[in-house]
Amino acid sequence: MRIFVLSLIIFSCFSLFAQEFNCNVQVDSRQVQGTDKKVFDDMQTALVEFINDRQWTNYQFKLEERIDCSIVIIITERVSTDVFKATMNIVASRPVYKTSYTSTLLNYIDKDFDFEYVQFQPLDFQENTHVSNLTSVIAYYLYIILGLDFDSYSQFGGTQFYEKAEAIVNTAQNAPESGWKAFEGQRNRYWLVENYLNNTYSDLRAFLYQYHREGLDVMSDKAEQGRAAIGQSLSYLKNIHDERPGLFSLQLMLDAKGDEIINVFSEGNPKEKADAANIMKEVDPANASKYSKITGRN
Repeated sequence: MRIFVLSLIIFSCFSLFAQEFNCNVQVDSRQVQGTDKKVFDDMQTALVEFINDRQWTNYQFKLEERIDCSIVIIITERVSTDVFKATMNIVASRPVYKTSYTSTLLNYIDKDFDFEYVQFQPLDFQENTHVSNLTSVIAYYLYIILGLDFDSYSQFGGTQFYEKAEAIVNTAQNAPESGWKAFEGQRNRYWLVENYLNNTYSDLRAFLYQYHREGLDVMSDKAEQGRAAIGQSLSYLKNIHDERPGLFSLQLMLDAKGDEIINVFSEGNPKEKADAANIMKEVDPANASKYSKITGRN
């Protein structure tokens, strides 16, 4: 399991450690015709370095402990030389103990992504100032991913990172770009981090810990025990659904975990299968037919 070591290490040991992310970045400019494609290649390279080379926490990660993620930016319009409209797909996962399997933590497409990028100009990010929508949005999601990852290893362990994401939201309240403000809708960056820090919805974070640490991580040695813990963790999702059906963060969790939950219970006993299917159909009614696969009945 991951052991976090504080970053006070001597210089000779640096080679043993890496930064937090192993992130693959792709900038897709195929929708933008008649423009110099090198600017997008340079943008991609700059983002890879910005994410993977920067230290985002006070912890040191071993190479094998880095968080795997991918970011696909699809450029939909080049408004001017340095201004772009885009969508961004963010996917992050964490390894499952004693297996080669990775479990998805986040899979989301942000459609409110307008930004400025000046070729050859270094990417600038400051935690207390909104200087660039490009780097602010990227940093925001990296902190969300860190929060999810830490929550999955330690109960409510990701709070400090959600708070950093919230700080980015606060600095962006006067920014002209959309996606940062409460009044713009219920499914944006403002509300996502609000959900994670709102004690009313703390069961979502309790789910993350029990599902991963007490469930998936023990299944290689004790499959029945791990599956039982995952079954118990589903009650947290039901609690959130009962409190606020359709909550943004709940739906993102269901998007990330739905298929995996079906697979987990494919080997369960009849009661486990029935209980899991009933809860999942209730909390994710739009995909109720999919969860019938758990029991093999419609």
